[in-house]
Amino acid sequence: MLDVKAVRQDPEAVAAVLKKRGFEFDVAQFQALDARRKQADIDSQNLLAERKAASKQVGVLIQQGVSVEAAKAQVEETLQKIAGQIEALTSEAKEAQAALEELLLSVPNILDEAVPEGASEADNTEISRWGEPRQFDFEVRDHVALGEGLGDMDFETAGKITGSRFNVMYGPLARMHRALIQFMLDLHTREHGYREIYVPYIVNRDSLRGTGQLPKFEEDLFRLEGEQGYYLIPTAEVPVTNVARDRIFEDGELGGQGVRFTCHTPCFRSEAGSYGRDTRGMIRQHQFEKVELVQLVRPGQSDAALEELTGHAEQVLQRLELPYRKVLLCSGDIGFSARKTYDLEVWLPAQDTYREISSCSNFGDFQARRMQARWRNPETGKPELLHSLNGSGLAVGRTLVAIMENYQQADGSITVPLALQPYMGGVEVLSP
Repeated sequence: MLDVKAVRQDPEAVAAVLKKRGFEFDVAQFQALDARRKQADIDSQNLLAERKAASKQVGVLIQQGVSVEAAKAQVEETLQKIAGQIEALTSEAKEAQAALEELLLSVPNILDEAVPEGASEADNTEISRWGEPRQFDFEVRDHVALGEGLGDMDFETAGKITGSRFNVMYGPLARMHRALIQFMLDLHTREHGYREIYVPYIVNRDSLRGTGQLPKFEEDLFRLEGEQGYYLIPTAEVPVTNVARDRIFEDGELGGQGVRFTCHTPCFRSEAGSYGRDTRGMIRQHQFEKVELVQLVRPGQSDAALEELTGHAEQVLQRLELPYRKVLLCSGDIGFSARKTYDLEVWLPAQDTYREISSCSNFGDFQARRMQARWRNPETGKPELLHSLNGSGLAVGRTLVAIMENYQQADGSITVPLALQPYMGGVEVLSP
């Protein structure tokens, strides 16, 4: 959520910046709500002063010849009237403040100055490429044909069990999927300084509001039936980042590099509005696995932390020797809560293009303000908002797809990347 003080100071400037995202900020609505709240507060303060003055009127009335009983009754009547007015104004101020906060909850983050302007992913800026796409001397199969050829990928049975956009894997392919998770967790904990964390896969509304999925993106979520208001997580970002909700970290807890968590979870998404896109195979499913990276840092560290976190995700692709490119998302493609985002896009031979496999974002204090995630600045002794970051390190299913397609052989077999072989019990090839 944006800082209401900053918005109040220059709402027109905020609206101009948000317009780069294609978001129309209603300045008039904001100012009307803010004025309503302010006036209610002013009127309440004036009534409090009146109440204080009225309580002293008993003695004045007695001096004027009014009886003690009559003076007390008259003042009591006035005080009760003022109390009723104060209660009404307090309620008015709370309602205006709630409406103001609800308005700001629907407003996206202010973009970093480095974010290029653009309308769609076509306007993203390529930063770098790593690795050369392999040249095949045979007809390339996609991951579905390869998986079914191995006898280890079964979308038909998944459809019978649940429905479309789910899959079943068997044997060596299921083992490679599991191996990828362990490989990623080991890399991030042993070499990149992350602390592994296990979290619930079901969260409440406050958690989703804290990271920015609610109230705006409810249609993308799977809500559970019942009165609890529970949802399946769309990403581990939600429960992991909310570890810091309503918490104040002492400076020593942040260490030199902030708090770093890595977490493996399933993710559940309704994929609302994406009908017909990537319906074949594992690219866009309702249930998939990710290894997530989350960092909570001091405000001055977040720009550098984004570069480092993105590098940690890149290391996974480099160790697996998968060609990829790094792009900076433009204003029309960046996520609601992010101020700056890099996407890593892996090369998929069957599609003859690069496809997203990780998004790494700096949210600044946007999520922290919603969650009240803070640290105590030792220079002032006062709590201040943290900056939060997260990225996929990586999306497991898409990494499996990339390995299958990039390491395929003419006979339909798949070579196991060297980095994964220790996690596969020494298996070097998956054969039909």
